[in-house]
Amino acid sequence: MNISVSQLPGIGQKISMKTAEDDMLVIIVHHTGKRELYFFDDADSDEADFAMDLTPDETREIAAQLLGATYQPVGIDKMRMFKRQIIIDYITLEEASSLAHKTIEESDVRNKSGATIIGIVHGDDVTAIPEADTTLIPGDILMSVGKEDQISTLSKLCKGEE
Repeated sequence: MNISVSQLPGIGQKISMKTAEDDMLVIIVHHTGKRELYFFDDADSDEADFAMDLTPDETREIAAQLLGATYQPVGIDKMRMFKRQIIIDYITLEEASSLAHKTIEESDVRNKSGATIIGIVHGDDVTAIPEADTTLIPGDILMSVGKEDQISTLSKLCKGEE
């Protein structure tokens, strides 16, 4: 996939993705947070075959669906991707953890473990691509992505074994 990013002065940013089959997806991210999505069946076409506007929340939800944040096959606790180098895992946050009751930003989870939180399950509520100011609550299930050692480090942090 070919990806190019360009600035649109006064508007925001344009992200173009051209596939191996010569399709193209263009996303315009406005400074206001609005996203416009355009699909071109032919990358050389001047007119989009399909277009839609998305809110920031809708954009995060689509990204989460593409990453698999809300679907996990039954009986499988880890999904290995990219030639078994990157893992998506679901880790329960324990009360004893130093991450508990802190925001993602305050917890510095990315720098401490190397793993990234891409979703949070809190009871029946699922947050896809949580914001940095999201508070981590004991009992939350953190959907995380990283290499095996990074996921292991995050798992230890979540158990309070740091």
